[in-house]
Amino acid sequence: MEDLPNKILHQLVYDPKNPLLFNSGFFVYFLFFFILIYYAVRKNRKMRIGVFTLFSLYFFYKACGWFVSLILLSAVVDFTISNLIYIQKKKAAKTALLVLSLVLNLGLLFYFKYTNFFISILNDLHFTTISPLNLILPIGISFYTFENLSYTIDVYRGHFKPVRSFLDYLFFLSFFPKLVMGPIVRASDFIPQIRKEYTVSPHDFSAGFFLIVTGLFKKLVISDYINVNFVSYIFDDPSKHTGLECLLGVYGYAMVIYCDFSGYSDVAIGLARWMGFTVNINFNSPYQSASITEFWRRWHISLSSWLRDYLYISLGGNRKGKIRQYVNLAVTMLLGGLWHGANWNFVIWGGMHGIALALDKARMAIFKSVKENMFFRIVGVLFTFHLVCFCWIFFRASSLDDSIVILRQIGTNFDPGAIGVLYAGYSSVFLMMLLGFALHFIPQAVCDNLVIRMEKLNIAGFILLFIVFMFVFYQIKCSEQVMPIYLQF
Repeated sequence: MEDLPNKILHQLVYDPKNPLLFNSGFFVYFLFFFILIYYAVRKNRKMRIGVFTLFSLYFFYKACGWFVSLILLSAVVDFTISNLIYIQKKKAAKTALLVLSLVLNLGLLFYFKYTNFFISILNDLHFTTISPLNLILPIGISFYTFENLSYTIDVYRGHFKPVRSFLDYLFFLSFFPKLVMGPIVRASDFIPQIRKEYTVSPHDFSAGFFLIVTGLFKKLVISDYINVNFVSYIFDDPSKHTGLECLLGVYGYAMVIYCDFSGYSDVAIGLARWMGFTVNINFNSPYQSASITEFWRRWHISLSSWLRDYLYISLGGNRKGKIRQYVNLAVTMLLGGLWHGANWNFVIWGGMHGIALALDKARMAIFKSVKENMFFRIVGVLFTFHLVCFCWIFFRASSLDDSIVILRQIGTNFDPGAIGVLYAGYSSVFLMMLLGFALHFIPQAVCDNLVIRMEKLNIAGFILLFIVFMFVFYQIKCSEQVMPIYLQF
């Protein structure tokens, strides 16, 4: 009993080996106390915002320690700059303040995320002999940096009037369901909701429950199981595996990264619905896409739309001719790849998607009179899926050399005769992959209808459903905690 206070204190402080995430055991207690207090103050707007902000900041502290100070600092900086931009009369003064915001936000991101990358480049070119710095990438910095920038840019463009209350802005920026791994939320979509009365309709509760449960299932059951039991083995040392194993590993990773990130996004969106806020969908069955252009309208929608609105359009978009449009697409995706991490493989991945998008735009311009039918749709889906999988090789592999090894194994050491032995050893993994793809191709109308049917349940019915889910979850889930893939970005 004497150690009980110390044990409780240990649970409450940041533990770098066990950061607070949606798949952490501590999150259940965090969410319980949050909902209890939030519901008690739901009628008082200021109390509601204050409680939510405090819990969000604590959540972030438990996720990444004292890096929580960075989000406080960035909130102060961009709240101040945006209001200064708004009151300026001269365009030059507005532009200077915008540049200051860009320099401060991107400078902070660059320092933590890209310093060692560029030091290694300079060292490789023999320009310098600088030792890499011992920098830790703060969790969520890529996401809240983009939110800060979109807010300031929208104020500069005259699309949005800045908030006068710092607490409102801090609440928007620190909103814990989306803080660590997105979705990237626009202030123009979110901040107007702050002033609304707290209301959660039966549909909101049902939709939130559906998103939370299915999101956890995708992440903790499908993604983690395939990743731990198969994909990690393949990508850790692809030279030890046949081309067939490598190819199946790539297919497996396509499902791993989709279920991991979309599952986490669904939980965030579902939690927001329970709190009375609507956050836009971030994934829309991307592997059903019949072109690479359609894929980027369905995959990580909050990032792709951000890149379109704040980078692609700023570069000129499609306003300066076809050639310039293709170049703008390539540059946008190249920088989008670099956003994911300081690694040449991410640059290559982004570059390939940029080239693919440019070629797809050219294809649509040439064959715009061709009408799509079911056959072309199926061919397009198969081609796009395999193009995306090809690019995933560079995204997942730890180095360019490993990417080349995987391609070489697939091309020269395929060994289809090993399918029997492979199935015998990994039958449960392949069945999980098939389950993942089957669920992915369920029409959205089926899910919407299920949510409507669930609205008729009372609280006892939801509790029973949750107990059933937890039973299935604990029967299948991995024994070890698997960190979300996008946590590193």
